Amino acid sequence: MADLEEIIKTRRSIREYSNQKVEDEKVEKILKAGMQAPGSRLGAEPWEFIVVKNKDTLKAIGETCPRVTNSQVAIVLIANIERAFYKKHWQQDLSAAAENMLLEACNLNLGGLWNGVAPTDEKMEKIRELFNLNENIKPFCIISLGYPADGLENKFMDKYDETRIHYEKY
Repeated sequence: MADLEEIIKTRRSIREYSNQKVEDEKVEKILKAGMQAPGSRLGAEPWEFIVVKNKDTLKAIGETCPRVTNSQVAIVLIANIERAFYKKHWQQDLSAAAENMLLEACNLNLGGLWNGVAPTDEKMEKIRELFNLNENIKPFCIISLGYPADGLENKFMDKYDETRIHYEKY
Protein backbone atom coordinates (compact mmCIF):
# COMPACT_ATOMS: atom_id res chain seq x y z
CA MET A 1 0.00 0.00 0.00
CA ALA A 2 1.31 3.40 -0.92
CA ASP A 3 1.82 6.09 1.69
CA LEU A 4 -1.46 8.04 1.93
CA GLU A 5 0.25 11.25 2.99
CA GLU A 6 2.50 11.07 -0.06
CA ILE A 7 -0.48 10.49 -2.36
CA ILE A 8 -2.38 13.43 -0.88
CA LYS A 9 0.64 15.72 -1.22
CA THR A 10 1.51 14.76 -4.79
CA ARG A 11 -1.93 14.51 -6.43
CA ARG A 12 -2.37 17.26 -9.00
CA SER A 13 -4.92 18.10 -11.66
CA ILE A 14 -3.45 16.56 -14.79
CA ARG A 15 -4.88 18.07 -17.97
CA GLU A 16 -2.73 16.46 -20.67
CA TYR A 17 -2.20 12.77 -21.21
CA SER A 18 0.04 10.45 -23.20
CA ASN A 19 -1.42 8.02 -25.74
CA GLN A 20 -0.81 5.05 -23.43
CA LYS A 21 -4.02 3.12 -22.74
CA VAL A 22 -5.30 2.87 -19.19
CA GLU A 23 -5.65 -0.73 -18.08
CA ASP A 24 -9.13 -2.01 -17.20
CA GLU A 25 -7.82 -3.24 -13.85
CA LYS A 26 -6.81 0.30 -12.93
CA VAL A 27 -10.20 1.69 -13.94
CA GLU A 28 -11.87 -0.93 -11.74
CA LYS A 29 -9.66 0.01 -8.77
CA ILE A 30 -10.61 3.66 -9.26
CA LEU A 31 -14.32 2.76 -9.34
CA LYS A 32 -13.95 0.68 -6.18
CA ALA A 33 -12.20 3.60 -4.45
CA GLY A 34 -15.12 5.86 -5.37
CA MET A 35 -17.60 3.44 -3.86
CA GLN A 36 -15.63 3.32 -0.59
CA ALA A 37 -16.31 7.01 0.03
CA PRO A 38 -18.47 8.08 2.94
CA GLY A 39 -22.05 8.60 1.86
CA SER A 40 -25.45 9.55 3.20
CA ARG A 41 -26.35 6.10 4.46
CA LEU A 42 -24.86 2.67 3.97
CA GLY A 43 -26.54 1.18 0.92
CA ALA A 44 -28.34 4.39 0.02
CA GLU A 45 -25.45 6.24 -1.59
CA PRO A 46 -26.70 7.79 -4.82
CA TRP A 47 -23.53 7.36 -6.88
CA GLU A 48 -23.39 5.55 -10.19
CA PHE A 49 -20.70 5.74 -12.85
CA ILE A 50 -20.49 5.72 -16.63
CA VAL A 51 -17.07 4.63 -17.93
CA VAL A 52 -16.25 6.11 -21.34
CA LYS A 53 -13.37 5.01 -23.58
CA ASN A 54 -14.87 5.60 -27.01
CA LYS A 55 -13.01 8.50 -28.66
CA ASP A 56 -16.16 9.86 -30.35
CA THR A 57 -17.98 9.94 -27.01
CA LEU A 58 -14.98 11.55 -25.31
CA LYS A 59 -15.00 14.19 -28.04
CA ALA A 60 -18.76 14.76 -27.54
CA ILE A 61 -18.21 15.19 -23.79
CA GLY A 62 -15.42 17.61 -24.68
CA GLU A 63 -17.98 20.00 -26.13
CA THR A 64 -19.10 20.55 -22.53
CA CYS A 65 -15.86 19.74 -20.69
CA PRO A 66 -12.98 20.41 -23.13
CA ARG A 67 -10.25 18.70 -21.07
CA VAL A 68 -11.98 15.32 -21.49
CA THR A 69 -11.31 15.14 -25.23
CA ASN A 70 -7.65 14.09 -24.97
CA SER A 71 -8.06 11.65 -22.09
CA GLN A 72 -7.88 7.89 -22.47
CA VAL A 73 -10.82 7.26 -20.17
CA ALA A 74 -13.50 9.39 -18.57
CA ILE A 75 -15.75 8.45 -15.70
CA VAL A 76 -19.04 10.31 -15.50
CA LEU A 77 -20.25 10.55 -11.92
CA ILE A 78 -24.01 10.63 -11.69
CA ALA A 79 -26.46 10.60 -8.79
CA ASN A 80 -29.49 8.37 -8.86
CA ILE A 81 -31.80 10.44 -6.68
CA GLU A 82 -34.21 7.53 -6.19
CA ARG A 83 -31.44 5.65 -4.32
CA ALA A 84 -30.37 8.62 -2.19
CA PHE A 85 -31.33 8.61 1.48
CA TYR A 86 -30.92 12.38 1.75
CA LYS A 87 -32.28 13.76 -1.50
CA LYS A 88 -30.63 17.17 -1.12
CA HIS A 89 -27.12 16.02 -0.19
CA TRP A 90 -26.19 14.07 -3.30
CA GLN A 91 -23.45 16.53 -4.30
CA GLN A 92 -21.65 15.92 -1.00
CA ASP A 93 -21.77 12.16 -1.53
CA LEU A 94 -20.45 12.41 -5.07
CA SER A 95 -17.72 14.86 -4.03
CA ALA A 96 -16.39 12.32 -1.56
CA ALA A 97 -16.47 9.61 -4.24
CA ALA A 98 -14.71 11.88 -6.76
CA GLU A 99 -11.86 12.72 -4.38
CA ASN A 100 -11.34 9.05 -3.52
CA MET A 101 -11.17 8.28 -7.24
CA LEU A 102 -8.62 11.02 -7.91
CA LEU A 103 -6.44 9.85 -5.03
CA GLU A 104 -6.55 6.26 -6.30
CA ALA A 105 -5.65 7.45 -9.80
CA CYS A 106 -2.55 9.14 -8.35
CA ASN A 107 -1.75 5.98 -6.39
CA LEU A 108 -1.83 4.06 -9.70
CA ASN A 109 0.53 6.59 -11.37
CA LEU A 110 -2.27 8.02 -13.48
CA GLY A 111 -3.25 11.61 -14.01
CA GLY A 112 -6.78 12.72 -13.31
CA LEU A 113 -8.86 15.86 -13.56
CA TRP A 114 -12.14 16.78 -11.90
CA ASN A 115 -14.25 18.37 -14.66
CA GLY A 116 -17.16 20.16 -13.04
CA VAL A 117 -20.68 19.71 -14.36
CA ALA A 118 -23.07 20.38 -11.43
CA PRO A 119 -24.47 22.75 -10.39
CA THR A 120 -24.40 24.41 -13.83
CA ASP A 121 -27.81 23.61 -15.34
CA GLU A 122 -26.62 23.99 -18.94
CA LYS A 123 -23.75 21.53 -18.47
CA MET A 124 -25.94 19.09 -16.56
CA GLU A 125 -28.53 19.13 -19.33
CA LYS A 126 -25.93 18.56 -22.06
CA ILE A 127 -24.52 15.52 -20.24
CA ARG A 128 -28.04 14.29 -19.48
CA GLU A 129 -28.90 14.47 -23.20
CA LEU A 130 -25.63 12.85 -24.32
CA PHE A 131 -26.24 9.80 -22.13
CA ASN A 132 -30.05 9.81 -22.33
CA LEU A 133 -30.43 10.18 -18.56
CA ASN A 134 -33.88 10.59 -17.00
CA GLU A 135 -34.78 13.37 -14.57
CA ASN A 136 -33.92 11.25 -11.51
CA ILE A 137 -30.31 10.98 -12.64
CA LYS A 138 -28.18 14.05 -11.89
CA PRO A 139 -24.82 14.47 -13.68
CA PHE A 140 -22.24 15.70 -11.17
CA CYS A 141 -18.74 15.70 -12.66
CA ILE A 142 -16.50 13.92 -15.09
CA ILE A 143 -13.11 12.59 -14.09
CA SER A 144 -10.76 12.40 -17.05
CA LEU A 145 -7.94 9.88 -16.71
CA GLY A 146 -4.75 8.90 -18.46
CA TYR A 147 -1.05 8.54 -18.08
CA PRO A 148 0.32 12.07 -17.67
CA ALA A 149 2.06 13.63 -20.65
CA ASP A 150 5.83 14.03 -20.23
CA GLY A 151 6.72 16.60 -17.61
CA LEU A 152 3.19 16.80 -16.20
CA GLU A 153 3.33 14.03 -13.62
CA ASN A 154 1.82 14.25 -10.15
CA LYS A 155 4.28 16.09 -7.91
CA PHE A 156 4.37 17.88 -4.59
CA MET A 157 3.40 21.55 -4.44
CA ASP A 158 3.23 23.05 -0.97
CA LYS A 159 -0.19 24.66 -0.58
CA TYR A 160 -0.17 24.92 3.21
CA ASP A 161 -1.11 28.41 4.39
CA GLU A 162 -1.36 28.90 8.13
CA THR A 163 -3.13 32.27 7.67
CA ARG A 164 -6.23 30.30 6.62
CA ILE A 165 -6.47 28.44 9.91
CA HIS A 166 -8.62 29.80 12.74
CA TYR A 167 -9.04 28.36 16.21
CA GLU A 168 -12.28 28.71 18.16
CA LYS A 169 -13.38 31.83 16.25
CA TYR A 170 -12.80 33.57 12.93
